[in-house]
Amino acid sequence: MQHPPARMAEEGRPRPWVLPRLNWATVLRFSALLLLISFMIGCFTYCIQFGRPQQTQLEPLEVHVAELQLNLTVPRKDLILRWAAGPTLGRSFTHGPGLEKGQLYIHRAGIYRLHIQVTLANCSSAYGTVQHRATVTVGICSPAAHSISLLRLPFGQSCTVASQRLTHLAVGDVLCTNLTLPLLPSRNAEETFFGVHWVYP
Repeated sequence: MQHPPARMAEEGRPRPWVLPRLNWATVLRFSALLLLISFMIGCFTYCIQFGRPQQTQLEPLEVHVAELQLNLTVPRKDLILRWAAGPTLGRSFTHGPGLEKGQLYIHRAGIYRLHIQVTLANCSSAYGTVQHRATVTVGICSPAAHSISLLRLPFGQSCTVASQRLTHLAVGDVLCTNLTLPLLPSRNAEETFFGVHWVYP
């Protein structure tokens, strides 16, 4: 008669918690998953840290620029205006482009800003027929395959024409500037000048 109460006491006692048994296959699968996650995190961190372009290590491209002064010989024998640059000519210079027989020679391909101003010498308000029809043109004259007009500036009733534009130039392009004969441009460097400035590859 005393055994049932003892059995009831054992049933009311809390059972200890036992860890479930893991077989080797489960352990290996879990370890492989951890290794894969760690590998993916490492790759992601590497790509963020070292995959960015190192812009600070790139050296800036040297800018090609030229500001030219008129090199006039009288009398003019052809339409072409010839230019010069150097310390003895005041503020004219070339840094990159060269001069070939008074014409600008391009040494680096890219987009350039061209600018030109030409003032006629001895210009008066009495406009003659030749002066009224006179024009200044800027174009690629060599090589022949690249020959094209870039600017055409009519004087009309003005003594000065000026303009600028962006254009792509290739290595070896020679820029020519023409003025209608027999008109003479002013030699004053503040009135007549021509230049280019490289702005983009």
